[in-house]
Amino acid sequence: MAQKEFKEAFISNLSGTTLTENLLGLILSALCVTYRGLVLMYFVGETTTSSWKRLLLIDFIVLVASLVLSCTVLSDVLHWVVLVLAAILMLCVFQIYNRRKQHSHQHLKEVIGSFLETSLDVNYIPFVTLFRVFVNIKTGISILAVDFPIFPRRYAKAETYGTGIMDFGVAAFVFANALVSPEARQKNKNKLHSKFSYAVKQIIAVWPLVFLGLARLISVKAVDYHEHVSEYGLYWNFFFTLAVVRILSSFLMILWPVRSSWILSASIAICYQLLLETTNLKQFILHGSDGKGTRVGFINANREGLFSMLGHISIYMAGVQAGIYIMKKRTLVIDWIKAQGCLLMSILILWLLLHVCEALTEPVSRRMANLSFVLWTVGQSLFFLMIHMLAELVLVFVKVISGISNVPSSWNILPDSSQHRTDKTLLRSSSLGKVDKTTIHFCLIEAVSRNQLLFFLQSNILTGLVNLTIDTVHSNTFISLFVLLLYMFCNCVTVYMLHINDITLKFW
Repeated sequence: MAQKEFKEAFISNLSGTTLTENLLGLILSALCVTYRGLVLMYFVGETTTSSWKRLLLIDFIVLVASLVLSCTVLSDVLHWVVLVLAAILMLCVFQIYNRRKQHSHQHLKEVIGSFLETSLDVNYIPFVTLFRVFVNIKTGISILAVDFPIFPRRYAKAETYGTGIMDFGVAAFVFANALVSPEARQKNKNKLHSKFSYAVKQIIAVWPLVFLGLARLISVKAVDYHEHVSEYGLYWNFFFTLAVVRILSSFLMILWPVRSSWILSASIAICYQLLLETTNLKQFILHGSDGKGTRVGFINANREGLFSMLGHISIYMAGVQAGIYIMKKRTLVIDWIKAQGCLLMSILILWLLLHVCEALTEPVSRRMANLSFVLWTVGQSLFFLMIHMLAELVLVFVKVISGISNVPSSWNILPDSSQHRTDKTLLRSSSLGKVDKTTIHFCLIEAVSRNQLLFFLQSNILTGLVNLTIDTVHSNTFISLFVLLLYMFCNCVTVYMLHINDITLKFW
């Protein structure tokens, strides 16, 4: 068997993993964020005076290397890793509280009351940035790791039905884009003309995605690179899906009230599922026009990529609805705790509907982006947001009881208005990763957020170069880990150096 066919077989005909194991990786990233905040607060000191090399190393080890290990050598004991880290974190917070209590006469009830009434910066929502950044980081790790035997096959994309960790990828990107879309931030919401003008602008704005899609298509065909054809089809790819979903969603929202986008989301997903169940569409997507899997004709050749966009549009609409809710101005910690409760209720409802849907129709299928897939990915995206919100609230609690506040990409505690103080060391940025020009923090999270498309593009290019130069399928554990860590370090260093030099590579 030729090397190309061997690699294609290595990533094909897989069935995914459990819903629980998918959630463990999300919980781990939130734990990493919390530990990183504690390290910066108690062992590093002022980030504005610390060496950028030192801070880069800390961020890379805690936020990136730990995730590489979690999906490779630690994958079989990941549940124990998460439990141990969570237990140690609770002990650390308890120890910090006890240390404070020795110097204060406040009771626990008073401390909690003070925490609940703490004012937070309404201009920065850190867990939205974390969601978008970790989707990029996890995707960057997975697209290369999947070609190594050290990466469990159950984590890779399922062939037809299943919930592999990588099956969450494109849906997470769609949801992340919707979270911070102009619709979610309530821009151009009043006039039909302004909405139409915005939709036209979206057509122009997605040209980099179209260009990258064409560049990927040409390069893959030119070097005869191995492909998982049943993922998108012969000529379709991830970039085309993102571009078309964004354009179609923008035009749909001209005609539909943005604040009720969840209704449109549900309607599209349900109608699409009815088409799959009552027509020959499902058989066409899975087996082609002749039932033998042939790829003759544009629609037939790219049937997975074209029809799965219906599910991804539904996910985009759900992301807009989530963004509208999350972007509401909330000042106090207690307001965000209530919001977290609403997210939890939404997640439980979606998981219940997922089990009902799977029982009545069919399991999750990324290949078709069916109703089960929409319910799963939206529920998992909300869980991702909720668990990172919880991580940020834990850090806020530690800040309140310790008096330390300078943690980049973390929630800013507003100073007491009665004292008329201004803490000039606080990070001022938006959920889109825009950084105050007066101070550049040495922060890997901000660096990835600032140049997300570059980070993703670089990951794809380096993945291709590694596969063209190394026999990944037969690499041992040591070589696999070394290559993966070096690859991710190169990705991170590039965007980090651009960030500390105040460079954003966006020209469209």
